[in-house]
Amino acid sequence: MIDEEKVRQAITLMLEGIGEDPSREGLIGTPDRIVRMYGEIFAGMDEDPADHLTRTFEAVGTDMIVEKDIPFYSMCEHHFMPFFGKAHIGYIPRDRVVGLSKLARCVETFARRPQIQEKMTSQIADAIYEHLDCEGVIVELCAEHMCMSMRGVKKGGTQTVTVARRGSFETDPKLEERFFRML
Repeated sequence: MIDEEKVRQAITLMLEGIGEDPSREGLIGTPDRIVRMYGEIFAGMDEDPADHLTRTFEAVGTDMIVEKDIPFYSMCEHHFMPFFGKAHIGYIPRDRVVGLSKLARCVETFARRPQIQEKMTSQIADAIYEHLDCEGVIVELCAEHMCMSMRGVKKGGTQTVTVARRGSFETDPKLEERFFRML
């Protein structure tokens, strides 16, 4: 749970630290707005991705399942600036499948934490592989990082791509090829 008072105090100190007056008309409610916003964008801190992956359905003879273009928004833990993009997930079930919305909810759980993209990609793959007991899973994240776009090197539009493979996707290159063709 977010400590609202600490966040409120921190934002007030930050405003003072950059030379602003927190009592200025336009900034009076800013600490409270940021408290509410952090409650939203860091909601994944209190969620367990297993909660979204435990309800499965029988599926006989199912081949690879791909859910692509899942939008996500996260916050880089290094600069506390947003990164956002799309997740693509493929998995090969054994005899049970999960509802498609649950894959998106799994992505959302990890995205709503201070995070780095590389770790997030692995966390999503590990959660799906572990909780679905599937033969294999592959996760690709493509994202733009505002810490690269609006500060530092200032290269807007640059995409970072990360991939995590588990199970049969690690051992069978044809499965990986097929996944990327499906994207």
